[in-house]
Amino acid sequence: MRSPKGTRDFYPPEMAVRQHIEGAWRKASVIHGFEEIEGPNFEHLELYTLKSGDGIVSELFSFRRQGGDDDYALRPEFTPTLARMAAAKGNSVTRPIKWFAVPSHFRAERPQRGRLREFRQWNVDMLGLDDPSADAEVVSTAISALVALGLGPEDFVVRLSHRDAVAAALGALGVKEDSMRSAFELLDRRDKIEPEEFARRAGALGLDESALAGFDRLARTRHPLTTPMSTIADTAGLPASVLAPMEAYREAMEAAGLSAFCEWDLGIVRGLAYYTGGVFEIHDIGGKERAIAGGGRYDGLVELFGGPPTSAVGFGMGDVVLGLMLEERGLVESVTPPSPDVFVVCGGDDAAAEAMPRILGELRRAGFHARRSYRSTRNVGKLLGEAAKSGARSAVILGREFEAGEVTIKDLESGEQRTAAIADLVESLGGNKEQS
Repeated sequence: MRSPKGTRDFYPPEMAVRQHIEGAWRKASVIHGFEEIEGPNFEHLELYTLKSGDGIVSELFSFRRQGGDDDYALRPEFTPTLARMAAAKGNSVTRPIKWFAVPSHFRAERPQRGRLREFRQWNVDMLGLDDPSADAEVVSTAISALVALGLGPEDFVVRLSHRDAVAAALGALGVKEDSMRSAFELLDRRDKIEPEEFARRAGALGLDESALAGFDRLARTRHPLTTPMSTIADTAGLPASVLAPMEAYREAMEAAGLSAFCEWDLGIVRGLAYYTGGVFEIHDIGGKERAIAGGGRYDGLVELFGGPPTSAVGFGMGDVVLGLMLEERGLVESVTPPSPDVFVVCGGDDAAAEAMPRILGELRRAGFHARRSYRSTRNVGKLLGEAAKSGARSAVILGREFEAGEVTIKDLESGEQRTAAIADLVESLGGNKEQS
C-alpha cells in the first residue's frame, strides 16, 4: 500500500537530509537569539477562518470529532497558532518575543512539484519591536541558514517590497480604494497568469492606457537594493514620495549587511490579508522552483486573537522546495545517516559471542556509536566487509585472542591492526567520548 498522495516516507537516507536541513534552521535560529516553541497539529477551525475568511476551509483538512460540536482543522500554517500563543501570554512575556518552530503542516490542495499536502516548515517570528531592524533580523536569520546549507547570493535572492508603498503607488496610478484588494490579488498572481490576461484584469481596475503600462512596469521591474527611490518610481511614472515607506526598510537591510542578497520587487505583496508593511520572498535565481520562503510584517494579528497591541514580523520556509534546490545543486549528495564509530564482529568461539552484548554496552556507555554484525558466519573477511560497508572508522574483532583477554582493533581506513586488552578497549579507541 502506498503512502497517501502528497505525503512522503522518510527512510534513513531521506531522514538524514531532513535532519541536515532542520539542523541548519535550528542553528540559525539559536545564533540569532530565537527560542523554539511548538503548538498542536490541529486547531479550532475558527482560528483560520477568523484570519482568512470562510474561503480557506476548502484548502484545509477539517473535521468534527464524532459526537462533538466543535470544528477543527489540521494546521496549514503556523502564524495563527503563534499569534494565539502570544495573545494568551499577553504582556507577561519580555519583549521583543523571538520564537521559532519547525512543525509539520497540512494543506488539502492538489499536490505538485514543490507543493505537497504534508510538509515541514521553519517559522521565525519577532514580536513587539516596531522597527525595521526587526524585519532585517528575521531576513538575516533566513539567509544564515541558506548560507550554512551551501547556498550563496549566486543561488538565491531576497525580493523585498512594501505593501504601504505599493498601495500608495497604485493609488497614484488611479486604482480606487475599493479596488485595492483586487489590485493586490492581481499583483500576487502576476507570475501565474499570461501577460494578456494580466493586462485585461488590470484594465478592469479602471486604469487608463498610460496607468496600465505603469502598473505593468511596477509589477515586473526589479531593482538592486541601493537603487534610488526616484529611479524606481520613474519606471511607473510616479513621484518618488509614494515610495517613502521603503526608505527605512532599505536602511535596515543595508545596516544588517544584507545588500548582496536583496533586490526590490514591487510586484510582491504576499496574498495573505494580514500583512501590513514590509514583505519579502526568497527565490531560486535559477527560477526552477517556487519561492523558497516568504514573510513580512503582520502588525495587528495578535490583537485579532484577543492579545494586546503587538507589532510582528516573520517568515515561513518549507522543506520541499528547499530540498529540491539543494538536490539540484548537489549539496546533499554527501549527507548520509550517521556512520558508527566502531563495528564489533565475532570470529571466535561461543565465549566471545556471549561477551558481545557486554562489550557493546561498555562502548555505548562511553559514548561510542557502536554497531555489531548479526550474521552467523565466523568468516572474518566477510564480517569486516560488512563493517566497512557501514562506514565505521574502526572494527573490533573478537577472535582467537579473546581467551587471553585481548581483542583486535582494525582501522578500516588505513587497514592497520593492533591488539588491545579487553579491559582497556575504551581507552584504546580514544577514551570516553562523552567526556571528549
